[in-house]
Amino acid sequence: MKNRKSGRAELLKAAQLEFEDHGFEGTQTNAIARRAGYAPQTFYRHFPDKKAIFLAIYLDWAQAEAQGLAKADTITAMIDTLLLHHVAHRLFRRSLRHLTSTDPEIAAVRAQTRQQQMSALRSRFPHFSNPEALTLIFTLERLCDAWAEGEFEACGISQSEARDQMSVILSHALRAAP
Repeated sequence: MKNRKSGRAELLKAAQLEFEDHGFEGTQTNAIARRAGYAPQTFYRHFPDKKAIFLAIYLDWAQAEAQGLAKADTITAMIDTLLLHHVAHRLFRRSLRHLTSTDPEIAAVRAQTRQQQMSALRSRFPHFSNPEALTLIFTLERLCDAWAEGEFEACGISQSEARDQMSVILSHALRAAP
């Protein structure tokens, strides 16, 4: 018999895959449980509902992104970390954007995560004020989502050109002094 901790981990991985394949609205808790190799009722031993597992995945996602950025030692590495992370989780991010605008609980958790992002950015680059840090976070987040969704290419701008411009934006922001 599987232990409770491995069951939770397996459900999280299965849910992440389901959300990536079907988005939040297209994912059912029964499908998550089956994908993890469990009977549907097993899901509810670990999570009260689909939103709870979605938030758990989001928090893991945000932590993984933060860890990747902390290891990035160049502007190019920072941009590549963000882009790869957004591309790998494109459908999940699409659901996250939608739910942030429609669900107060998810919006609150996302705001807390952004506070953590601002703090991490300001500890690494102390010249940023909170509004500057948050503006940079929002700008890069939107650009990375557009890159992952193919919006640049749809407008005739190659991914390479878009990536280069993101590097320019980040480079200018990091060099700015108060």
